[in-house]
Parts: sequence; C-alpha cells; structure tokens
Amino acid sequence: MKQIINICLLLWAAFLNAQSFTGKIVDTTGQTIVDAGVFNKTNGAHTHSNTVGNFALTPVKTGDSVYFSKLGYRAVWKVVDSADFQRRLNVVLEQADISLDQIVLFSRVNSLSSLVDVDLKTTPVKTSQEILGKVPGLIIGQHAGGGKAEQLFLRGFDIDHGTDVAISVDGLPVNMVSHAHGQGYADLHFVIPETIENLDFGKGPYFAQQGNFSTAGYVDLRLKKNLDQNLISLEAGQFNTSRLVGLFNVANTSKSQAYIGSEVYLTDGPFDSPQNFNRINLIGKYSGNLSVDQNLEVTVSHFQSKWDASGQIPVRAVERGLIGRFGAIDDTEGGETSRSNLMLDYSKQNGDAGIYKTKAWVSKYDFELYSNFTFFLENPVDGDQIRQKEERLLLGAQHSFEKTDLSLGDDLSWKYEAGIGFRYDNSDDNELSSTLNRQNILNRIAYGDIDELNSFGFFDSSFKTGRWMFNPALRLDYFNFTYENKLAPAYDCRSESITRLSPKLNAIYSLNPTWQFFFKTGIGFHSNDTRVVIAQEGEKVLPAAYGADLGTVVKPLDRLALNAALWYLELEQEFIYVGDAGIVEPGGRSRRYGFDLGARFQARDWLYLYADVNYAVARSVNEPDGADYIPLAPRLTSAGGLAVEGLYGFSGGMNYRFVEDRPANEDFSIVAEGYFITDLNVNYTYKNWTLTAIIENLFDREWKETQFATESRLFNEPESVEEIHFTPGTPFFIRGKISYRF
Repeated sequence: MKQIINICLLLWAAFLNAQSFTGKIVDTTGQTIVDAGVFNKTNGAHTHSNTVGNFALTPVKTGDSVYFSKLGYRAVWKVVDSADFQRRLNVVLEQADISLDQIVLFSRVNSLSSLVDVDLKTTPVKTSQEILGKVPGLIIGQHAGGGKAEQLFLRGFDIDHGTDVAISVDGLPVNMVSHAHGQGYADLHFVIPETIENLDFGKGPYFAQQGNFSTAGYVDLRLKKNLDQNLISLEAGQFNTSRLVGLFNVANTSKSQAYIGSEVYLTDGPFDSPQNFNRINLIGKYSGNLSVDQNLEVTVSHFQSKWDASGQIPVRAVERGLIGRFGAIDDTEGGETSRSNLMLDYSKQNGDAGIYKTKAWVSKYDFELYSNFTFFLENPVDGDQIRQKEERLLLGAQHSFEKTDLSLGDDLSWKYEAGIGFRYDNSDDNELSSTLNRQNILNRIAYGDIDELNSFGFFDSSFKTGRWMFNPALRLDYFNFTYENKLAPAYDCRSESITRLSPKLNAIYSLNPTWQFFFKTGIGFHSNDTRVVIAQEGEKVLPAAYGADLGTVVKPLDRLALNAALWYLELEQEFIYVGDAGIVEPGGRSRRYGFDLGARFQARDWLYLYADVNYAVARSVNEPDGADYIPLAPRLTSAGGLAVEGLYGFSGGMNYRFVEDRPANEDFSIVAEGYFITDLNVNYTYKNWTLTAIIENLFDREWKETQFATESRLFNEPESVEEIHFTPGTPFFIRGKISYRF
C-alpha cells in the first residue's frame, strides 16, 4: 500500500512540475479552428485544438519542432523557445486548397476519418443518399425512391435501416429505437448535403462514447459552423426532378457565426406510377464564443417528406411481362414523415484544468408508411398492404469532462474523458395495421405506447509513451423498456430493465510520423425492440458484440496514403425484423471476419484518386455447413473514384460502387445479384457562378438496388412463390445545376 501511495505522489509531482505549451488556433479572420492537429515532430507527442480552439501539448522542451495542421489550411511550423512556456500562443492558419499532404497521422483510434475528409471535400456529396456512402466499406440502397431511410451494408452486415451502425449528426442520435418500421431506423434526409463539414466514423465496437447499435461501427456527421459564402442553387433534370437550395450567412464575425438554409426537392422518379415525391428542409445554426474560453452552438432544423412508391416487385412479374422493371404490383404504397430538432452544444475551458462539454437535444418525429411485401399471400381478396405509424418525442443530454496532455514524466502523457448522459424515447400510438388502398384499416396487428430510457456513463483514457498509445475505456448502459398494449381488453402496461458493461482496449504503435499500426478490441451491443423485450420478459435484450481489428495506416509519400485491416466480430444474437408481422425474430449467434483495404493518392494538385476494397465472411454459428449463410450479407464490395479540381475552371469527379453477388437466403439457393455502377459530375466555375452536370448510372446499367428473398402470391396465383423481390436501380439519370455564391 505504501509503495502505491509513493507512486501516486511521484506521478502527481510530475504533473505539477510539468511545463505547459498552450495556445489557441484561429483562421485569418480570427475564427476558432476546431480539431486542428498539433504535432511535436521531435518526440512524436500530439494533441488537437478543442471546441474553443485551445490546445495544450506535452511533453515539449525548448528546441522542439511543433507542426500545426488542419485539412484545408497551410501548415505552420514553430521551433519552441523558452518564452513559449510563459505565454499562450496565438496560431493563425491560412486557408489553402485541399490536399492529401495536409494530413498528419496522429495516434487516434479513428485516424482513418481524417483521410476520408479529403474524399468528402474533393468530391462533396450531391444528394442525401450519398452521405453515408462516403464511409469506406459502407454501401447504401434505397427501396422507396428517397422516402424511407436507406438500407445499409457494412462489414458483412445487412444492417437494414440501422440495426448495427450508430448514426448521429453533431451528436444528435439518428437511429430510432423500437421504431414502427424496424429497430435502429436511421433516416438522414433531414440533413442538407451542402451543410456537411466532415464525417467522423469508426468501424467496430471500440469507442466508449458510442453505445447502442455501434457493433459494425458508428458515423457522426459534423455540420459547418459557418459558411464561406452564401449559396443559391437550382437543379433540374429527368423524371420531373427539381431541387432548390439556399444557404445564407446571418452573422460571420470572429466571435459569432450563424447561418440559415433551406432545401426543396421534387421528383416523380423513373417509375411507371409517378412517385410524387417532395421533401422540405430548413436549418438554422448559431456558433458563438461567449467568452475567450466558452463556446455555444445552437442548431434548429425541420424536415418533412411525402411520397408514393411502387415498392418491391417480384422477378417473375417482370419476366412474364405483367409489369415492366419500373412497374408496380401495388402502386398505392408510400408514406410521409417529418422531424423537428433542437440541439444545444456548450463547452467551457476551465483554465488548465480541462474542458467541460454539455450537449442536449429534443426532437419531434412523425412517421407513416404503407407497404405491401407479399401482395395477396395472406389476404387473397383485399391484399396484404400494411400501415406502420408512430408519433415520437426524443430527448436527451450528455455532460462530459475532458483533460488532455497530462504529463506523467519525460516520456509519458495521459488524457481522458469521462461523461454521463441519457436518452429518452416516447413513441405514442406505435401501430402496425392491415389496410386497403391507404384508406381503410382492416385490422390492427399491433398498437401501443412505447417508453424507452437509456442512461449511460463512460470513461475513455489514453496513455502515450514513446511510440505507443494505449486506449483503455469502459462504458456502462442502463435500459428501461415500457410498453402499454392498447389492443389488450384491459389495461396492460409492463416494463423490463437491464444493464450492460462494455470494456474496450485499443493500442497504436507509431513506427514513425508516417506509419502506424493498430490493434483494437472491445465489446458493444445492439438493443432489441421494446415490444419484443416485453414479450420475451427481458430475455436477449442487449446481445453483445465481441470485436477485434489488426491493421495499419501508412503514408509512404506525402501524397499517398494506404490503409489495411484484418477484423473479427461475433454477435450473441442476430436480429431479423419482420415488418409485416411487427416482430423482431432471433437470428442466432453469428460470426464475421474479413479485411479492409484502401488507397488515396494526390496525383497532381488538381487530381485526386481513391479506392476501398472490403471483404467479409458472414456465417450463423449454430447452423450446419451450407445452411449457415446470413441472408443479404455482402461479401466483396468496393467503392472509389477520381476528382478533378481547379483545372482551367473545370472540376468534377467520377466514382463507382461495386457489390458482388451475395446470398439472399440461408443456403444460397437464391442469389441477390451484384452490380457495378458509375456516376459522373462535371462543374465549370466562372467568377461566382458554377454550372454542373450530374449523371447517375453513366452507362445505363440495368441493376437491382435492393433485393430480398420473399414469399409472395400475385392475384389469381394458385400458390405462393419464394424468389427475389427487388427495387430497380436508377437508370441513366442526368440533372443540370446552376449555383451562385456571394
């Protein structure tokens, strides 16, 4: 005991006697630059500017060379002198064209995010559907023409709409628990693509700040704090498509920035039955320095959408000539949805003690969807159309304290973040009903009120010594599930609760400033639907996910970056959502493993190339060989492209996405066909004007965007048939856009 006390006293003395190299990083207008890198090239120590632009770096000695960098800015070098320890530096970074050589490989568990920032800024997203597709290995598919949330695929998962990837926007949760259309439903269409600053993402269950659904990984979209310029953009194209975007600065000073924005999008789509799709987005964002060490962000947004849909169609109906590829069996499908959000993000730097961060949010959400998966299988007269509907209030908060760059000696530094928070979902009138022509309710299958509370705490620490960085972390989650069944003859309200502890341990070895190796391991989880939790009396509520990654990131040249990883993930329980029954079926224990490869190359100042290849083997553990395939789990996927910037006023890019054939059922007797699709955009800029041509599916390939092995029966068919049902992929689709910046 005495020895432990002596060690603690020595560590505390080292901390008290440590010299501090501190300052603030701003741009040429005086605005704070968040998450700028500060790298001591002499000894490898590093840190980042926090939410108010401040940094503190240890260990640092007189004569060390320190490098300040941020993507989109010219790097600044400084040789430390003795006077720097007696003052706070004011580091000014000047804006510059985006280039891969601006990226420095810091020892961060999600270091790949910084490389993908280059992808996003050189080839910015053009539609809401492209946002998640920027994450290496994440493939998306739409099966309601833009109305529903996308179907997601990552690391051998058919994630449906979000069961195994946690998605957020500036920390605001997007995934909906116990949703009317599926567990983890994540609709990102309330984000205007032009407001996105960057993507923070990580693969696997290795991140203490991420909880529910972060088994395959997480994605956090970061919105711009301010606009470089005002923007008005008008877009028009085939299929009666039009889009109008306006983004306007309200304030843009060194102390406060604010902007407002709006988006209107209309299209009929390529379908024989017009989609009548419309979407409206509104956003207002304020970011201000309340004082030298305090920052406040306020974001308000509203989104609403309405559409008709042709649904998933069976292959046999097309092959027999009953309908065309863009036809429908039930063209009365469709729906409407809306979401209003208020987010507050406050941070305060408490001298050298650390930084306090508080986030709070509230969302009002409505959803109504009409679908018909099986046509006349269950009801040969009226058909099998269903309605899924809910009204939801979502609110939550998170408070954390972060301390960076604590010196524990000449070659040992420590940082940590500790936080607590909660999330509360109140979903009223959560309904699944059989309907006819979107007009008549034939019968209610499920109907009730859901209340779900998730409170949590986490501790995330990092120790850096020499070339090693160790990241032990721990997360504790408590869930309470309550369901009032309104179909019961008497009042029926029941609840269940459970707690989950999720440890993580990650390590990074930096061979040199351009080459690092990593090993990640951790336990995560995804939650079950409240209605199922209650029905099963709390069994298999939060099945665990056990994961490990071994890989490397290297920059052999300033303008070339490579990454590779071997990974493994095992789930205690798969979840299979059965929408027309309103249940989540257990899929048994599963095992996945594979590899990720990626390359990014700044060939010229004006030419950037990138590509990712991802391979996964996904199997059910308890099933016999040959019958253990996980339906729709992707095996081989790839995405990449090239971008041209600033070449005689021209810019643009060409990109591709590839998905190999994959099993649609457990024995691979039904195949979901793969595809290779290429998109193109070309821009010409003259002064403040930009003309753009956008082409999706450049080579007009016939492809199936989403596919399911479904048993269905057409009208007057004597027996049902199980086969591929699909949503046709977009054909050659050209749009023109004119933008004005001022």
